[in-house]
Amino acid sequence: MSATKISTFHWSTLGLSATSVAGAALAWASPARPLMAGGVLLAYLAGSLAVIGAHRRRAHRPAFEANLPDAALENTTLVVYASQTGFAELLAANTVTALRNAGMAVRAISIDTLTADMLAACRQALFIVSTTGEGDVPDSASGFTRKLMHDALTLPYLRYGVLALGDRSYADFCAFGHRLTHWLAASGAQALFDTIEVDNGDAGAIRHWQNQLSVIAGGAQIADWEPPKYTPWRLQSRTLLNPGSAGAPAFHLSLVPEHDATSLDWQAGDIVEIGPRHSAEFVSAWLRDTGFPASAPVQCDGEPMMLAQALASRMPSAAGAHAMAVHTPQALVDALVPLPHREYSIASLPGDGQLDLLVRQARYTDAAQPDGVRLGLASGWLTQHANVGTSIALRVRTNRAFHAPPDDVPLILIGNGTGLAGLRAHLKSRAARGAHRNWLLFGERNARHDAFFADDIAQWQRDGVLARADFAWSRDAGDVRYVQHAVRNAASDICEWIDTGAAIYVCGSLQGMAPAVHSALIEALGREGAATLDALTEAGRYRRDVY
Repeated sequence: MSATKISTFHWSTLGLSATSVAGAALAWASPARPLMAGGVLLAYLAGSLAVIGAHRRRAHRPAFEANLPDAALENTTLVVYASQTGFAELLAANTVTALRNAGMAVRAISIDTLTADMLAACRQALFIVSTTGEGDVPDSASGFTRKLMHDALTLPYLRYGVLALGDRSYADFCAFGHRLTHWLAASGAQALFDTIEVDNGDAGAIRHWQNQLSVIAGGAQIADWEPPKYTPWRLQSRTLLNPGSAGAPAFHLSLVPEHDATSLDWQAGDIVEIGPRHSAEFVSAWLRDTGFPASAPVQCDGEPMMLAQALASRMPSAAGAHAMAVHTPQALVDALVPLPHREYSIASLPGDGQLDLLVRQARYTDAAQPDGVRLGLASGWLTQHANVGTSIALRVRTNRAFHAPPDDVPLILIGNGTGLAGLRAHLKSRAARGAHRNWLLFGERNARHDAFFADDIAQWQRDGVLARADFAWSRDAGDVRYVQHAVRNAASDICEWIDTGAAIYVCGSLQGMAPAVHSALIEALGREGAATLDALTEAGRYRRDVY
């Protein structure tokens, strides 16, 4: 996730214990054996990929997934998660911890390992599922929906609850959660409570989920999940990568931990969460509206600070300061919620000694601004308002769904724009491990102005790390305008790579690029392309980090 990606939650609701973080940090599973050509073998092959992929993924499950026999499910609460970026998985880890601490027998699994027999044997199940894009299921749930949800099962003894994660700005809000709820009801299962919708990480909805957990646990006192501990990082450098571009400015940022060098700990594919702040100009205008002095002492997040510092990290009330009827600076701070965090793909490795980001400055027309332009909250903070040397609140989050394949697996990397960040980290990792069978397909506007990290790419080509690199420049002359066109043009070669066991990793924009590349891959794979791509997904050989 590279460009500004609205966080799907407020991390202050989570409580990332060492257990849950460790549980989310295990490596990518080994892929299945190579695909072979031929329509006659496709059905067998798809099944083989699914079985082998599921078997190997089970060997790499998070620590909180206890390996209980299916026969024990009758007296066990099953916690099932379907996660695209790790949020549902982290909520599942905290749910498991809470119920186990309350003395309950709990088993957690990813939805890609859930079977009809397990559901039939189970008496109580909690589902924590995300919805991606315009109502799409997470990649890990594609096999489950295709194999099990096409028809109702017979589940008269199952009681269930659903926590549906989504973003209300999309038309099909929490679509997969509701689809799952309807299917469970059609299968005869009984709801423990109404489906809980979580809009962009709404803290109140997650607290409601915790309250339901307390009810399920017989009224046990379940403590609020502790807020995550963000650490201060210093903005070490910021470089404009596309001067003269027709697109919005894109910057290469490097950050280093201010205190603890052990913070340099992540894998290629992981994500960083940024705690953004308002610009000084915004805070000054806000203070004028409140009538309170900037230096007024307040407590914010348990720390003493001046009012101006506290407001920099808080979301203004839509009603305005005067309408809030607060009479003291402290009351104002207490009435406000923290700014939502933003997520970006990490573009470097710990061995680089710094955390690199590729951030495009989001720009919006706003007549209220002196220059008529309003910058995005996090992108404006990172690319303009925060000076080099400024402290940035940051947390690295594991994104296990986009971790690297084994070194001997050929890797096809497809992306556009700032999606190159996540692909760059993978190429750095492959280069460090001597894995040279890599192919990059990348799209941007103009070869002259928008060739991000061109020196890195050229060096990987010289060193043999990149066996092939195809580019699509939308503003330049030529037939290959977008990266999906490059995919179509290389269809036969992509099939050959897949036949030799290649994995496909896609990183970039959810709108436009991701569905277009998905369609192009289906076309490239032939008449049974959709089934083949589903099989690759189940085998862990088709992975996406799209935003």
